[in-house]
Parts: sequence; C-alpha cells; structure tokens
Amino acid sequence: MEELSISINNVWVLVATFLVMFMQPGFAMVEAGFTRQKNTANILTKNLMDFAIGSILFWFIGYTIMYGESIGGLIGMPSLFINDNGIGDYANKTDLMFQTVFAATAATIVSGAVAERTKFNAYLIFTVVITVLIYPISGHWKWGGGWLDQLGFLDFAGSTLVHSVGAWVGLAGAIVLGPRVGKYVNGKAKAIPGHNLTFGALGVFILWFGWFGFNPGSQLGAAGNENTLAIAHIALTTNLAAAGGAIAALLTSWMRYKRPALSLALNGALAGLVAITAGCNIVSPGGALIIGLLAGIILVFSVEIIDQKLRVDDPVGAISVHGVNGAFGTLAVGLFATDGGLFYGGGAQLLISQIIGVAAVFVWAFGTGLILFKTIKATIGLRVSKRIEEEGLDVYEHGESAYN
Repeated sequence: MEELSISINNVWVLVATFLVMFMQPGFAMVEAGFTRQKNTANILTKNLMDFAIGSILFWFIGYTIMYGESIGGLIGMPSLFINDNGIGDYANKTDLMFQTVFAATAATIVSGAVAERTKFNAYLIFTVVITVLIYPISGHWKWGGGWLDQLGFLDFAGSTLVHSVGAWVGLAGAIVLGPRVGKYVNGKAKAIPGHNLTFGALGVFILWFGWFGFNPGSQLGAAGNENTLAIAHIALTTNLAAAGGAIAALLTSWMRYKRPALSLALNGALAGLVAITAGCNIVSPGGALIIGLLAGIILVFSVEIIDQKLRVDDPVGAISVHGVNGAFGTLAVGLFATDGGLFYGGGAQLLISQIIGVAAVFVWAFGTGLILFKTIKATIGLRVSKRIEEEGLDVYEHGESAYN
C-alpha cells in the first residue's frame, strides 16, 4: 500500500507537470496575439528558448540553489547536475520536473513586458540569469525553507514567488528599454493593437486549463482522502477566481470605456488565476470568487495607470496581470485565509507576514532586474535599432516570418 501511494503521488505530480508545461504554448499564443504580426516569430522563439534553456539550467544548478540545504535562510547550497534517485512521498526527479516548469513560467512572463523592441541575444542572457539566480534565490526564501518560510509567509503555488518575480523583472526591463516607437505621441499614450485576438483567446483558455496543474499539482500528492479533498477544493477555487476575474474585467471596461473589451476580459481571467494562486488551498469558494472579482477590477485600472500615468510600455499587460495581481492575491491570503486570515478572526499577524514577503520579493526581483538590464544595455546593447523595430524583428533577428 505504501508503494501504491507513492506511485499515485508520482503520477499525479507528473501529470500536473505536463499540464503546466502546456502553459508555455498558452503564453506564446497570448503574447503573439497581443503584439504585431511582424514580431510573431520572435515571440515564439523566445518562448521556446525560455523552456529549453530553463530546463537545462534548472537541472544544472538552479534546483539546488532553490532547494539545497539552506545557507542562512537566504540561498540553498549549490550542487551541479542533480541526479538524485531518492524517494519520499514522490521521487526527487519528479519534484525536479515539477519545479522546472515553474521556473520556465517565471522566465517567460518577462517576454511579453519587453516585447517588440528587445535584441534576441540580450533576451537569452536574461533567461539564463532568472533561471539560475533570480527565481531560485527568492523561491528558496519560502519553498526552500528560508527566512520567509520561517516568518510564516504563505504562497501556496506562487502568486508572488513565480508570477510577481517574472513581472517585476519585466517591469525593470520595460523601464530600461523605454516605450516602443510610436507608443507615446505628444505626451499621450497611443494604443498599438495586437494582430490576432483569436490567438490571444486561445492562449488564455490554454493557460486556464494548464492552471489546473499549476495549483492543484502544488498539493504534491494525490493518495488518500486528505489529498483528494484538497485537490478538489483547489480546483474549485482556481476556477471560480478565473471566472470572476473575466467577468469583473469585462464589466469594468464596459462601464469605464463604454464597450466590453475582449482583451481586458482575457487578461481579467488571467488576473483572477494569478491572484488565487497564493491562497487557493486555504480560502473558501466564496472568498476565491471575491478575490477573482477584485483582481479583474484591479487589472483594468492597473493597465490604465501603468500605460497612461507611469508611461511604462507593457504590450501584453504582463506587469498588471502577474505583478500587481500577484501581489494583491498574496496579500489577500492575509485577509481571506479561513485559518489565520484577518476576516476570519485571525488577527493581523498573517497579513503582516504577507506584506513583508511581497515587499521583499519586489525589492529583490525589481532590483536585480534593473541591474541586469542596465548591465546588458551598457555592454552588448539591449534594444534593436529604430529601423528593425519599425520593420519587424522577425526578418532582421531570425531571417524568417511567421506568415508567408
């Protein structure tokens, strides 16, 4: 029976791994659809390389930096080429595979925020750094038993540790890069529509589907009644938050802009998914729906503020979806957690821990992102020339077009 239980747990975690891996084409479709036709091959290549390079580097060293024996609660003891045949509730290599697809997710979030103007070789350097250092180190603080874990910070599947990390690095990149040519005219933001909302919608549905591996898979086991009930609960809260996010974003855009915007509704669904990821295991279904509804509303206003007030050009809304709503969802745990949340009589201690965790990860990811992108800019260069940007990265950077 013990061996059967271990087998069930392994199969479940690996199935969840494959679902999360399927999120990679989801991200590719969203980013390609929300950007212009002339840059589609560039977007697809970046998403492919995120997963390929991330898979090798996370196996090479990133996994042990995240999960190795803790050094002062800050970083895991590095070790090269993990090849551990150990087995507890599930095989160590199963855990490596599951954590690898999470690392790839964090890396690919940046792609959308810096789309349509970044040199491909510069982007590859970033992919290496986030996979080897930025994501594993802050991940160790919680999931590796580091200082945030000891503080009582909660982030079940990575609203902050995965999504916000990628978004805050993307924010740094978008700031250092500057806006796309023609984005701001006479001091006013100009919309640059994506070329294929069908791709965008398909990508969102793929991501919604893959999230049922992302969140329920983070239970890290399926054997026994406790795991069964937990997986079912997590799946329900995940779905309700996504639905709430889509509806709230649609209605908010309808009231504010006098039209029900599909692009904002799609990003609203993703905002709800990101927001619920931190507390999907410890909030009620009703709480999950409220979190999703709030995330959809926040999404619309965040996109407007970042685009028009802060003048940061984020072509796909990645900063609002993954950064702002990743932070919101993590803070919401301190309010809506049925065990320890402020709204459930738990006091403010959990909320304080959540605030500290969100702030610390922002400082780490945004700060290292600024250093990284400024270093690349000062050395090999970060941005393509104006001519390449205007005519498209596909032909100049890759020698081929997505459409012929």
